[in-house]
Amino acid sequence: MNKYFGSCLCGTVKFEVKGEFESFYLCHCHYCQKDTGAAYAANLFSQSAELIWHSGADVVTSFTLPGTRHNMSFCTLCGSALPDTQIAGLLVLPAGCLDTDINMLPTAHIFSSSKAAWDLELQELPTFAGLPD
Repeated sequence: MNKYFGSCLCGTVKFEVKGEFESFYLCHCHYCQKDTGAAYAANLFSQSAELIWHSGADVVTSFTLPGTRHNMSFCTLCGSALPDTQIAGLLVLPAGCLDTDINMLPTAHIFSSSKAAWDLELQELPTFAGLPD
């Protein structure tokens, strides 16, 4: 059984996931763009993995957009996206909150009809290892 460890940006929240992820989606819907402030959200999904909070569970809160199934969990101190279990039987884990490497590549892009206009042919942009001079 695989074990993955993760945390929020400020380090208050720490967690462990025991088990496997069935899918890894890059979601381009407008809701995920708002949640992340980016072109898409990168989320891992599991119907069988176990989430264990090691610290900071008391500062984790969730938001569900009224009238939708769209929800997210985050640290109330630093705002980092965190694992969400608001849909019964489904763990949704933002890939960026993991401290452990995963060996799974994204399964698919979803809601590509909502893709940001500026999120095209980005592979042609210059690449820097850090902040450019």
